[in-house]
Amino acid sequence: MRRLLAVLLLSLAAWPVLAQLSIEITGAGANRIPVAIAPFAGEAALPPGITAIVRADLERSGLFRALEVPPLVPQPTEASNVNYAEWKSRLADALVLGSVAVRTDGRFEVRFRLYDVVKQAPVGGVAYTMSREQLRATAHRIADYVYEKLTGEKGVFSTKIAYVVKRGARYELQVADADGANEQAMLVSNEPIISPAWAPNGKRIAYVSLQNKKPIVYVQDVEVPKQHVVANFKGSNSAPAWAPDGSRLAVSLSRDGNSQLYLINADGSNLRRLTSSGGIDTEPNFSPDGQWLYFTSDRGGSPQIYRMPAAGGEA
Repeated sequence: MRRLLAVLLLSLAAWPVLAQLSIEITGAGANRIPVAIAPFAGEAALPPGITAIVRADLERSGLFRALEVPPLVPQPTEASNVNYAEWKSRLADALVLGSVAVRTDGRFEVRFRLYDVVKQAPVGGVAYTMSREQLRATAHRIADYVYEKLTGEKGVFSTKIAYVVKRGARYELQVADADGANEQAMLVSNEPIISPAWAPNGKRIAYVSLQNKKPIVYVQDVEVPKQHVVANFKGSNSAPAWAPDGSRLAVSLSRDGNSQLYLINADGSNLRRLTSSGGIDTEPNFSPDGQWLYFTSDRGGSPQIYRMPAAGGEA
């Protein structure tokens, strides 16, 4: 990838100074669904509010265009009668109305309803009870609901992302909400951290750290940050990939020479070699059903993508 980028940059640098670059954007972004999200009644008690987060989530997906909705008097709620003609005149295909109310126990009740403006019919709605600290998580769940109802696919706004940040000489393995908020450092090291990979249940992360001056594969719990070694063999230990059931990892090890693929239990037991080629086999990935393993190898003279049975066999 770095070589490809370098070639691309060199080719761009060779263009005449006056060359015109024309970019045409096609795909989902060209046909976004216009959705109106009216400010939830009562959300001023919960800055920054529910609607701003839901709007940002949907727009970030590239499939929605959130319409500007000015403050309305009186503020509509999920219980209001919907004037579909009015919202159609605002160019909305979908509409979200909601409210926030304080409960006697100090928590909040958030209610919302989604409407199909084109078909002039309600789609559905949900009520959530939350604490003030659960504001963002609740807003992401609302965005997931709207996304799924309007696209037929599950949203990912309530999920987490893992990534590595370099601050000066320090490396940090960070976990954050899908929109980058609520970041937490899972590991801080003066040595590089690479290849974070989520376990299927979202509770553990596998990664490679050089904190002991060599590449070692670790698995770490997210809720109680505690790491344990999975692969620390002679040579390089790299490229961890979870099996769909979360019980095993495929890794690339150079313990016996060139980097080859191995299976190992998530606790570091039961190591088993899968490939025995004359090249470098790395970057394994399981198929969703766990039956196949895809990987990169230069056994044919240049890097190519191969497939083999996850239990071992011919690639």
